Amino acid sequence: MNFNDHFDLIDKHSFLSPSSYHWINYTDDKLISVYKNQKAKEEGSILHDFASIAIQKRIKLANHKKALNMFVNDCIGFKMESEQILYYSDNSFGTADAISFKDGKLMIFDLKTGITKPSFKQLDVYSALFCLEYGVDPTTIEIEERIYQGNGFEVMIPEPLYIREIMDKIVEFDIIIENIKRDSI
Repeated sequence: MNFNDHFDLIDKHSFLSPSSYHWINYTDDKLISVYKNQKAKEEGSILHDFASIAIQKRIKLANHKKALNMFVNDCIGFKMESEQILYYSDNSFGTADAISFKDGKLMIFDLKTGITKPSFKQLDVYSALFCLEYGVDPTTIEIEERIYQGNGFEVMIPEPLYIREIMDKIVEFDIIIENIKRDSI
């Protein structure tokens, strides 16, 4: 048999994919909900890419009370880096939407495009990764985290000792994972 070539579909996945077969048990309402959620995630990725380019190119947006506009303009105003990878090990790293460290102040901003109430825990982990990667004691700096969503943003000033706890957990869990990897060889 000569199978059809589908070169344009290589590395792509369909929504009704065999590898994510759970859809076979969906009701119509569940299908609609999951599909819309996936499309919202895709739109969120596009908006993040747009924001990153605007920040990198220092292109300010209209001064509207919209999270995207405020996020981009604030990041430019604070001269932040966009889409910065923070790395402790191959087991623990992540990409901060925007970050700066100047004059003993760490700022980490995150853009959320969904409607679900976000948690600052993600930004706390970014703060911990920053401190681990650059050898910074969180008790000796000021940390400001912001989440931009909807028509505004929230600010969190995390407790330095809490960031230290996350750092310790990253180090501890990294050792455990490395031991598992070594033992499974």
